Amino acid sequence: MLTVVWAYRRTGKFAFHVLTGALETDPRTAGVPVVFANGVDAVVAAVREALARAGGRVLVGWSFYSPDAAQMFDELRAVKAQIDDPRALHVCGGVHASAEPAATLRAGFDLVAVGEGERLVRDLVDCLQHGGEPRDLPGVASLRDGALRKNARADRIALDDFPPFGPGHGRYGPIEITRGCVYACRFCQTPYFAGANFRHRSVDNVRQWARWLVGRGFRDFRFLTPTSLSYGAHGPEPDLAAVEALLAGVREDIGPARKLWFGTFPSEVRPEHVSDASLRLLKRWVSNRSLIVGGQSGSDRVLAHSKRGHDAAEVERAAAKCVEHGFVPHVDFLFGLPHETADDVAATLALMDRLVARGAKAHGHTFLPLPGTPYRRAAPGAIDATTRQRLLHLASKGQLYGQWEQQAATAARLQAATP
Repeated sequence: MLTVVWAYRRTGKFAFHVLTGALETDPRTAGVPVVFANGVDAVVAAVREALARAGGRVLVGWSFYSPDAAQMFDELRAVKAQIDDPRALHVCGGVHASAEPAATLRAGFDLVAVGEGERLVRDLVDCLQHGGEPRDLPGVASLRDGALRKNARADRIALDDFPPFGPGHGRYGPIEITRGCVYACRFCQTPYFAGANFRHRSVDNVRQWARWLVGRGFRDFRFLTPTSLSYGAHGPEPDLAAVEALLAGVREDIGPARKLWFGTFPSEVRPEHVSDASLRLLKRWVSNRSLIVGGQSGSDRVLAHSKRGHDAAEVERAAAKCVEHGFVPHVDFLFGLPHETADDVAATLALMDRLVARGAKAHGHTFLPLPGTPYRRAAPGAIDATTRQRLLHLASKGQLYGQWEQQAATAARLQAATP
């Protein structure tokens, strides 16, 4: 009997919910036991229990983001130190494993699932149930005699064909409304993992799942998308009619008392999409009165080099528009980007000062050289002492927040974990 055990940590939580939903809705895999095991001891206990059953075999699934790679490699080694049985197959998926399959396999994983996992997890489970060879499946990478063997990826999925979470196991999360991104920001993994085009979940499908959540007592509704005002669009220009159809429909389904969040984490707004029309639309339907705006830098030179697709003036204009319409803009800034000079940092700090003077808040980040991106080989972001003092001063006044200090240390660890 096959059991699926998820190495269930915060870093891959919602991915496991989606994969569970995929298993629940395929007749081949719907009856397979799924265990959510949080931490090394829980994984070991779940694997031991599954192997003790007659004919026991286990698929242990791992998924994490690049900044957590070193920690998760350590956890895999700790699991295998206690139970290293060939009947337990350790499979790693997600953006990091897809970008660095060889390094991930050499860290001790048996297989890497490259690309999207919904269809592949079904095929893996079905293959293992029938004694097949999982290394031959599309989308699988493995080591053969020490060399990387990477099979062709499976076709990309349509979001409507899969649940946005695992309803049968009571595992929920934000409803993913768009996958992929037409913007090719050089520091971001999204377009390189999920494709450089938009794939949208239909309004009818989103509303179906919103109604399902209402029926189970949910009062807060959030969406997952790389750029919220791109919903329904096929290129850079927003399709506000599609956005309104989505928001108006969901609002109808959830009623006026429940909260509908849009343009907040995890679905930011691009500055060039902020307009009188888009803000009026949002104000009519959504509950939030803050918006996450992706600014990244106050330097036009840095923005152009990173292929952001807008300049600093667009960020300032967007923030002013937000304030004008009663929204508090929370503007993302990314320090330590490749080729950033002292003059570029000064331009960013000056922009931040102007924005917070208007009522905005700054959200600080430190650049991480993420695998699979054009900036993969760049040096980790660093913040000099003078800039750090400026940022700490803004933070002390409540005008800046974020994990920019922790991310500076994370960037160095990430580089060491992915040669």
